[in-house]
Amino acid sequence: MKILVVDDEEDVKSLFEQKFRKEIRSGLFEFSFAFSGEEALHFMEENASKVVMILSDINMPGMSGIELLKSIRKEFPHAPPQVMMITAYGDSHNHDQAIKLGADDFLTKPVNFSELKEKLLLIQ
Repeated sequence: MKILVVDDEEDVKSLFEQKFRKEIRSGLFEFSFAFSGEEALHFMEENASKVVMILSDINMPGMSGIELLKSIRKEFPHAPPQVMMITAYGDSHNHDQAIKLGADDFLTKPVNFSELKEKLLLIQ
């Protein structure tokens, strides 16, 4: 399963690669990383039919995760990936807005990787 992780913090890449080392090695999950909403949209333009899941931070400089979600739902309706929003703020406003715009799930930081792994395996 191809997963796009969108987060402005670049250390997220090594964290995901470490936490999902076995799944990556076995070919179960394939991660790509974008460090801004704009970079994620560019990636989607070239890989929309391959991406099954997008994990996106909400609070990023420039294009927020909410704006990215809006764009993804508008620009890629024929290959709709699952979208899981991740935020350090578990406030109801961000949650409600993300769900209203079509987010499939919602996680808070720090990410519980055991819970995330279970959710990803269900989507398989």
